[in-house]
Amino acid sequence: MQFKDLKLNKPILKAIAEKGYDIPTLVQQKAIPFILEGKDVIVSAQTGTGKTAAFALPILQLLFDKQDAGKRGKKIRALVVSPTRELAIQIQENFQSYLSYTNLRTTVVFGGTSIEPQKEILKKGVDVLIATPGRLLDLHKQEIVNLSFIETLVLDEADLMLDMGFIDDVKKIERLCPVEKQTLLFSATMPHKVVQLASSLLKNPENVEVSPTSSVAKSVSQVLYYVPKPKKMELCLHLLRNTIKGNIIIFRRTKFGVAKLEKTLRRNGYKVDSIHGDKPQNERQLAMNKFKKGEVNILIATDVAARGIDIKDLDAVVNFDLPNVPETYVHRIGRTGRAGEFGTSYSFCSADEKAYLASIQKLINTHITVEEAHPYPLDPKAKPQVHKKQGSKHRPGRKSAASKKKKKRWY
Repeated sequence: MQFKDLKLNKPILKAIAEKGYDIPTLVQQKAIPFILEGKDVIVSAQTGTGKTAAFALPILQLLFDKQDAGKRGKKIRALVVSPTRELAIQIQENFQSYLSYTNLRTTVVFGGTSIEPQKEILKKGVDVLIATPGRLLDLHKQEIVNLSFIETLVLDEADLMLDMGFIDDVKKIERLCPVEKQTLLFSATMPHKVVQLASSLLKNPENVEVSPTSSVAKSVSQVLYYVPKPKKMELCLHLLRNTIKGNIIIFRRTKFGVAKLEKTLRRNGYKVDSIHGDKPQNERQLAMNKFKKGEVNILIATDVAARGIDIKDLDAVVNFDLPNVPETYVHRIGRTGRAGEFGTSYSFCSADEKAYLASIQKLINTHITVEEAHPYPLDPKAKPQVHKKQGSKHRPGRKSAASKKKKKRWY
């Protein structure tokens, strides 16, 4: 199948050809016809399967057929809600490249940066708005955004949206849109709460599932290192010196962990930058750009900050901390080995992460290859560290003799 078989029009096909796309991915083949028919659709697909184009292309086609360029000022007719700023920016870049031969307009709004420039663009009018939930509701409150003309609503990365606590915002946004609209829900995993949300918002949806969410790309080889927690830093440095080369993302569970590792690697002469939720948006964008341009070759990230980021030519992913949600492991290592390339994932497992590892291996139905030849092996009998609360250092019953005497109280 080719893109022209999907009944897309010439301006869109021309833009796709310029991007070097020839054959639609499986998710595009399955979802685009349903979306063009105006149906509600639930799509379950991993990042890296081409799902942004799966909704962007048919939305632009539907809007193109009814363009009212600038006559009465443009109204927002398609809304894409995305959980993170990085993802929103990436979706906007995709839309921008697909609509180059149309007179449709699109913009992106997100928190963490000045609201004024975003207001100026919106006042001029756009056809497609990509937004994070918080900033969208802010702009609506200030009567800058009117959602009364929405024809298509897209909820992207719905599972992450719910994990980040956006469920009430999402429901509120949906209620601000017209009752008669097309709703598209995209999610990498389908936990119960996503299924519940879908059943409350979508009408007779078509289901599109592309590769079970538990599968790991064949192009990624996985290696596991058992290592004591305090020795992870040394192991990481050892592997960077001897084994892991090229462009690398290292995942840590916390912002504090990211900052600590970044400091250590910098001290050891590595070109490194980081992204996490506490960094201002412009700094996060700067770090991403430096990584994409090759000014740094190591990016350290937390999961929320890195979800959905598409980086070409990524050689390796390092799971410095194993994730406590097994699906997150699949997302992380899916960053490498994309588009026909090969990649490797390196995972560090300490004694207290063995339960996480068991869940991950159960989900992917694979035993990850263990690498035993390294300088910091974990004692197989090692027990998880238990952090006991320190009691008071004073002996119990240290009241003075005087205070123990029965005193008359004033009450």
